[in-house]
Amino acid sequence: MIDFSRLSLNSATTKYWTLEQVIEGCVRTGIPSIGPWRDRVAEVGTERAAKLISNAGLRVSSLCRGGFLTASGPAGRGAAVRDNRAAILEAETLGAGELFLVVGGLPDGDRDIIAARRRVAERLEELVPFAADHGVRLVLEPLHPMYAADRALLSTLGQALDLAAPYPPAVVGVAVDTFHVWWDPQLREQIVRAGRENRIASYQICDFNLPIASDALLSRGIMGDGVIDFATITGWVAAAGYTGDIEVEIFNQEIWNNPGDELLETIKDRYASLVLPFS
Repeated sequence: MIDFSRLSLNSATTKYWTLEQVIEGCVRTGIPSIGPWRDRVAEVGTERAAKLISNAGLRVSSLCRGGFLTASGPAGRGAAVRDNRAAILEAETLGAGELFLVVGGLPDGDRDIIAARRRVAERLEELVPFAADHGVRLVLEPLHPMYAADRALLSTLGQALDLAAPYPPAVVGVAVDTFHVWWDPQLREQIVRAGRENRIASYQICDFNLPIASDALLSRGIMGDGVIDFATITGWVAAAGYTGDIEVEIFNQEIWNNPGDELLETIKDRYASLVLPFS
C-alpha cells in the first residue's frame, strides 16, 4: 500500500480548476491535502472555502501567497502591509498554519537592490507580531535568481534563513522548493542549517524543465521530466527532520491544458517512485 498521506496539491498545478474542482479532484484521487492560492479562495470567500475544504476531509498545507514588500513609497508600503495582514487573516480562517511570502523584486525604475532588500526586512518586522497573534507562520520562499528583478530578491535558502533569524521559528520559516533551489552549491549545508534551526515550513516539489520556456515562469515540470535529483534533495530534507506535507506546485502551460485527473494520477505515480522512498 503506497502512503500518500503527506502529498499535497497546490492549486496552481491545476490552474483552470475552480477551488471546488481542486477539492473534488483531490478527493477522487486520494490526495489528502491542498495548498490553495488566494485568488481561488477569493472566488468563493474565505469562510466558505474553509468549510468546503474541511467538509471534504482535506488538510490545508499552505496558503499562497503574501509578500511583495519592496515598494519604496509610503503608499506602496502601506498597501503591502495591509494586503499581507489580510492574507494572514485568510490563512487563519482556512486553518493554514503557513503563509508563503514571495518578497518581491525591484520596483519599476529602481536599481538599488540593497535598499530593496532592506525594505523587505523592515516590512517583515512589521508583519511578524500580527502573524504571531493569529497563529500563522510566515514562510520565506527563495526563488531562482532569474526572478530576482521582478518577483523575489531572495534567491537562496541561506538568504531566507538570514532574514528569518531574528524571529522565532514558529513565526518565520522557510520553504524548500526544488525548482528554485536545486542549483545552489550550498543547498545541503543550508538545509542542514534550516533543520537545526527548525525553520523548514514547507517542502515543495516540481522539476526544472529544459529548454526554459519563453515565459520563464512556466518552466516547471512534473517530477522526472527535468533535471532535478529528487532522491538527493528529498533525503537532505528528511535528514533535516522535516515530516510535513510535500506539496506539488507546477506552472506549465502544456500541463495546464491537459485533463486534470490524468495529471493528478501522474503526480501520484512520480511521487511514489521519485520522492516517497527518500522522504
